Amino acid sequence: MTKEEKQKHQGLILKTIQHLEKIGHTDIKADIEGYESPTSFEMKKRGTIVTPDIVSTTPGGKKHYADLGVKSDEPVLLKSKWKFLQTLSEIKDRSFRVITHRGHYGFTDKLIGEMNAVKPAIRM
Repeated sequence: MTKEEKQKHQGLILKTIQHLEKIGHTDIKADIEGYESPTSFEMKKRGTIVTPDIVSTTPGGKKHYADLGVKSDEPVLLKSKWKFLQTLSEIKDRSFRVITHRGHYGFTDKLIGEMNAVKPAIRM
């Protein structure tokens, strides 16, 4: 999600954070006001800065990246971000999932289907 989209969908991010807290995630960082911002990464090929929407620690102690799947005007950028986070999580032995909410299922499923690498989105 771009900065503008994160502002627009702040309610969905908060709803996702509440869900993660409910299932036992701790040390939650989110790229919204009121939470510590997660570490950003640079995609050197594109010169783009990537910041996961949410980073938390699972009950098992593993770091978890979560990114919201919402309708976007820039699906290519979104797929690149998800591929980057998927690869990063595999290299660093962390987990990554796309979380989507009602009204965005079709868009998110279509993008994930085109990628073939990311696990199916978590539907909320």
